[in-house]
Amino acid sequence: MPVTDRIPLDPFGTDIVAESARLRALGPVVPVELPGAIPAWAPTGYDVLKELILDPLVSKDARRHWRLWPQTGERPAWSWIVTWVGLVNMLSAYGPDHTRLRKLVAPSFTHRRTEVLRPRVAAITTELLDALAAEGADGRAVDLRAGLAHPLPMRLICELLGVPEELSEDAARLIADIFDTSDASPERAASVQERIGTVLGALIAHRRKDPGDDLTTELIRVRDEDGDRLCDEELLHTLLLVVGAGFETTVNLIGNAVVALLTHPAQLAAVRSGRVGWGAVVEETLRVHPSIAALPLRFAVADLKVGEVTIPAGDAIITTYACAGLDPAHYGPDAAGFDAARGTDDHLAFGIGVHRCIGAPLARMEALTALPALFDRFPGLRLGVGADELRHVPSFIAHGWQEVPVRLGT
Repeated sequence: MPVTDRIPLDPFGTDIVAESARLRALGPVVPVELPGAIPAWAPTGYDVLKELILDPLVSKDARRHWRLWPQTGERPAWSWIVTWVGLVNMLSAYGPDHTRLRKLVAPSFTHRRTEVLRPRVAAITTELLDALAAEGADGRAVDLRAGLAHPLPMRLICELLGVPEELSEDAARLIADIFDTSDASPERAASVQERIGTVLGALIAHRRKDPGDDLTTELIRVRDEDGDRLCDEELLHTLLLVVGAGFETTVNLIGNAVVALLTHPAQLAAVRSGRVGWGAVVEETLRVHPSIAALPLRFAVADLKVGEVTIPAGDAIITTYACAGLDPAHYGPDAAGFDAARGTDDHLAFGIGVHRCIGAPLARMEALTALPALFDRFPGLRLGVGADELRHVPSFIAHGWQEVPVRLGT
């Protein structure tokens, strides 16, 4: 396919499964357009994506390795991408800078540190389920996303970061607007950029004035005591990354798992009987319905040969986690089907190698706490609308549902 025949990605993420199949039919790596007609290459299979993620000649640093980076300041329609590739944190760092920034945050998200949080996650879950039970006591449908999937990880990440209550809603709205790719207007992008500074700047100012036992205070201490390790911009943007990655993935993971089980009653029965474990449910959800469908952007440091296609040096690459998880060449002809008994755990939903998401243990633990508690508490749980009435979040990046209406069956 000529590069001029780029495939526009659906900014609303209306049907990611079908879009992945269409791209895969065109080849192992396909020229696509992101909102604003930003050109990129989309890997369409598991092996190709894995190879590119691990390739040291693939960078995440737009300033150094994206030949079109200078044009982001000249094209208003491209301003939205700056929030994804123009910030200074480990999501956009390459080589030693990535290692340095990752080491500052990673110790707070180890498996051991995560396990310490399990009782707190259980307590928040119980509180939220009690509230859902009261709301749905008369048989009315309740929104599981608003009542459990969203507030559980948001409350926890705010506690970890020491976010004061008066800033938590602003932080949640900021992250939602960043992931919403249905509006790529310059005005929206400018608003997001401004609020990154005001909301997270207020958090930094609060914790400088009133330090606590939290990650924000620790990152401020690193900045103030050893300024060459974390500059002001890195501090601000690292906090943004932790807030976003620390709860958005879990929101969608919980919601996607609930919908998958409620639309596959035989598999739910297998889970209830113990024939299939909750860990298998979580991993299959991450494979078929990854919380992040695609993540912009990475960049070819040198010409990269992928089959018969050459990705020129300086071109952008989007990491297509949904395509990889649905690849029949890797997972078989029924790859697009949800099967909790499949038993595969090699998906790329949290990345791989040095680029594996540091929040993965926390996301898994939250889901493995909330899901059993939800289905034990409400054995008659069922969807409150038809599956075809569920609305995808307006994003080609995030992969989840705007609402998950359920009836508790109590």
